[in-house]
Amino acid sequence: MSGSTAKGRRRPGRLAPVVGKARKQLQNALASAGYPQRVLVACSGGPDSLALAAIAAYFGRRGHVDGHPVAVAAVVVDHQLQPGSAEVASRTAEVLRELGLSPVEVRTVEVAATGFGPEAAARDARHAALESAAEDLSCNAILLGHTLDDQAEQVLLGLARGSGTRSLAGMRPARGRLLRPFLGLRREETLEICEVEELSPWHDPSNADPAFARSRTRVEVMPVLEEKLGPGVAESLARTAAILQQDADFLEDLAKETYLSLVQREGPDAWLPEDAVRELPAALRFRVIAKAAAAVGGQQPGYGRLQAAEALLRRQGSAGPVELPGHVSVYRLSLSDLEQQRPVSAGVAEAGSMRDSADAGPREAARCGKLVFRHQKPSQQ
Repeated sequence: MSGSTAKGRRRPGRLAPVVGKARKQLQNALASAGYPQRVLVACSGGPDSLALAAIAAYFGRRGHVDGHPVAVAAVVVDHQLQPGSAEVASRTAEVLRELGLSPVEVRTVEVAATGFGPEAAARDARHAALESAAEDLSCNAILLGHTLDDQAEQVLLGLARGSGTRSLAGMRPARGRLLRPFLGLRREETLEICEVEELSPWHDPSNADPAFARSRTRVEVMPVLEEKLGPGVAESLARTAAILQQDADFLEDLAKETYLSLVQREGPDAWLPEDAVRELPAALRFRVIAKAAAAVGGQQPGYGRLQAAEALLRRQGSAGPVELPGHVSVYRLSLSDLEQQRPVSAGVAEAGSMRDSADAGPREAARCGKLVFRHQKPSQQ
């Protein structure tokens, strides 16, 4: 990452096809996002994000995309996980300034230990820093340098973990302020862009560290798949993600609509009519149960926990509670349970009105058993 690269990048000559391809992909991503006027490039100094910074800098120097004004800033996140990380971040920031990006900031983060592993903790800290920088710099979009190879690895990791449709759908081209314009580029193409632009990227040693599942997938698994199954495996996996994204979006919308039509709230609790939930197709049933758990403050349950909660609907064995992540308990109350809980005087007074108001909808659903979701506050000791 030398300081003399800027002049070389601006010399006249024939446009390299890979640079033209990358510019088009970024152009399309910004168009799909409604042409944000201020964008923030997240750059680690690695080949993918450095190539993205160089392509974004082209539009920044022009000052527009398809005639729409654009300004390009950048941020380098120092995770402090490796010796010399501050120096790498500082050098990267200097190269970004030479490219013409402005302003360029270095943000240092503390990666807290979590139960989801070091990669997830670093990602959470990085995304928090990126969102904060975007807010401070009034940027409408954050550009990330993930490539088609990253997408393929994500799908493989999801398969290995036995994940569902949402996980196998991989990374989104756009999610909130986050844009990933290079999901159609191979990693080798970002290296070529850096070579054309006379940039010397930093190569993160953790990318080849076998301690990380993603690194093993990149260094060991993908080459074997390409060798044994032939070229095009990465493209096929990325195409699978694109198809599953459409399926996941459809199921998510349908599950949300179904959940809202069924859920009832009683104070902090939520409940669902068990007969209606039992009749749903399995793909919707599991999603509706997960949404009810989230509504009372829970986390996304794994498949095993969802199966345990769903089993309550079969009226076999225990009526619960089943513990879900995030301190949520779910249990089934039968109609007889509900009758026993109701005070006798209240039951007499309400008997007539219950018959008169037994319309289709939530009140009718209340005449059957229900699946109750309750957030249990952790005991303070």
